[in-house]
Amino acid sequence: MTSATNKGEKRHTSRDSDEAQPAIGASDRQLSNERWTIRPNRYRQIVFVAGILLALIVLTGAAVRLTESGLGCEDWPTCNDDQVVPEWQFHGWIEFGNRLLSGVVAASVGVAALASYRRRPRREALIPWAWGLVAVVFAQVLLGGVTVLLDLHPLVVGLHFLLSMLLLWNVVVLWVKADPALDDAPVNELANASNRLTTLGRIVFVLAAFAGWLGTLVTGTGPHGGDARADRLPFDLQTIARVHSAAVWLFLASAVITAIVLHRSIGQSERHAVAAGTSRYVLLAAVAQGAVGYAQYLTGVPALLVELHIFGAIMVWVSVVLLHQRILQTHH
Repeated sequence: MTSATNKGEKRHTSRDSDEAQPAIGASDRQLSNERWTIRPNRYRQIVFVAGILLALIVLTGAAVRLTESGLGCEDWPTCNDDQVVPEWQFHGWIEFGNRLLSGVVAASVGVAALASYRRRPRREALIPWAWGLVAVVFAQVLLGGVTVLLDLHPLVVGLHFLLSMLLLWNVVVLWVKADPALDDAPVNELANASNRLTTLGRIVFVLAAFAGWLGTLVTGTGPHGGDARADRLPFDLQTIARVHSAAVWLFLASAVITAIVLHRSIGQSERHAVAAGTSRYVLLAAVAQGAVGYAQYLTGVPALLVELHIFGAIMVWVSVVLLHQRILQTHH
C-alpha cells in the first residue's frame, strides 16, 4: 500500500515538474522581452540623437562644398575608379569623410525605426514616421551619388539640401509625437483644427520653406559650387539675393504676427504658453539668420559666413517645424 502511494506521488510530482517547465520558459521569454523594451523617454533620446546627426550631415555637406571638395571623390559609390578609399589628399578625404558620416546617419535612423517597435507603450502612429526617416535617408544617399555623377549641378545640389530639410522636418515631428505625455491621448488627439492660429502656423511654415528654396537658388548662383568645374545657375546674384531677402522678410512678418497672437492667448492653456515660448525662439533664430545673411552679402560671401548661414537655416527650420507642431497641439 505504501509502495503504491509512493509511486503515485512520484508520478504526480513528475507531472507537476513537466507542467512547470513551460511556465519557466515563458518567464524567460518575458524577461528577454523586458530586457529589449524601450521606455518612451529613451526612445525620444534615440530620435534626438538621430536629429543631431542629421543636422551635422547638413553642416559637413556644406563644408564639402565650401572647401571645393565636392568632386574630391569623382565616382560613386567608389571614390575614384575602383578605389573605394581616396588617396591621402585634402579634398578627397573631406568628401569621403562626409560619405562615412552618411553611414552613421543611416545607422541612427535605422535604430530609430527598429526601436519604434520595442517602445512601450507601443504607439503605431510613430512607426510610419520612423520609417519615413529611413526612406528619405536612402533617397538622400542615392541623390548624393547622382550629384557627383552630374558634376555638382546646382539644381541637384539644391535638391540635396531640400531633402535634408525634409529629413529634419520628419525627425522633429517624430520627436514631438513621441512625447510620453501623448501616450494616453485619444487617437484623434492631434487632429488638425481649422482656426486663425492654425492658419498662421501654416503660413509661417510655408513661407519658411519657400525662403529656404529660394536660398538654394542663391547658393546655386553664387561662387561656392563645390568645385571649379561645377556649373552655376544663370541668375544675377544680386537680383536673386534680393528676391530671397524679400521672402525672408515676409516670413519674419508672419512669425511676428503669430508670436503676438500666441502671446495674447497664453492664459488659455499650458500648451498655448509652450507654443508662445517656441515662437520667441523662431524670432530669435530668424533675426540672427538675417543678420548673418546680410553680413555675408556685404562681405563678398566668405565661406565661413556661408557655413554659419547654413547652421542658421537649420535652427530656423527646426524651430519653425516645432512651432507648427506646438500650434497644432493647442487645440486639445
